[in-house]
Amino acid sequence: MVVGEGGEDRIFHALADATRRDILARVFRAGMSVTALARLYPMSFAAVQKHVAVLEQAGLVTKERRGREQIVHGEPDTLRGAVGNLMDAYEQIWRHRAARIANILEEE
Repeated sequence: MVVGEGGEDRIFHALADATRRDILARVFRAGMSVTALARLYPMSFAAVQKHVAVLEQAGLVTKERRGREQIVHGEPDTLRGAVGNLMDAYEQIWRHRAARIANILEEE
């Protein structure tokens, strides 16, 4: 998934919660049903479903229906894209700052 306008905000909002980060780490390793995920946390099934929905809206996971269950799969390309975009932006900031410092030093 290519991260578009506002996509990074949804991704980093989703990652701001420790439970969602844990869910994401688990489904990156192997797809899991929402039911299996819900057994791992001291919260209701509905609460886990909401966490998965936030991750899905951010494009960090997809759900696949298998019979009566929904299997949640991680989408590492989405995370990679968002982090890459963020790192590119910071790299530009630091390159600009380094160039300004070099200019100041050359003037002296």
